[in-house]
Amino acid sequence: MPDIASQQEPPGDDALMQAWVAGDVAAFETLYRRHRDKLYRFLVRQLRNGALADEVFQDIWQRVIAARADWKPDAMFTTWLYRIAHNRLADHWRAAQHRPPPPEDADLRTARIVDPDSPERQLSEFEQRRQLQLALESLPEEQREVVLLRLEQDLTLEEIGEITGVGRETVKSRLRYAMDKLRTLLNP
Repeated sequence: MPDIASQQEPPGDDALMQAWVAGDVAAFETLYRRHRDKLYRFLVRQLRNGALADEVFQDIWQRVIAARADWKPDAMFTTWLYRIAHNRLADHWRAAQHRPPPPEDADLRTARIVDPDSPERQLSEFEQRRQLQLALESLPEEQREVVLLRLEQDLTLEEIGEITGVGRETVKSRLRYAMDKLRTLLNP
């Protein structure tokens, strides 16, 4: 029987962040591994451009590194990280003054994804994903952001409010309107 005392839970984000601020590089590496995939998916869904998402992703982590000394444990690390991401995306949209269209070869890229299922199932799942993507794209930016933060990042309404800079009730309202629109679009 294994020794229960030796089975420690991995350190939380706050503990890792404090260790990193104190100079523990391995703590940062753990934080990065823990959050990189979800953050990257969030950016790709928001920007709809892999190359641009790569650039913004790198910039966000550079900002995290530069601001680590300013981090305070009064907010969860994920809230702090996604607040940086939110601000960086806002900077991007202000500079661009429009939402870029999806890449011209988006359908080709999607079609190249290898799936072990049958071609019929692939087509059906592709169509469902495409319909969902189109429905998400039709949402206003504020609604799409709260949907992605809630459903893909599994953040609470309060955390989303901290990230987006609005109150819990506003987040709740945006989420409700977004979900109503998605239901209408996906179940005509």
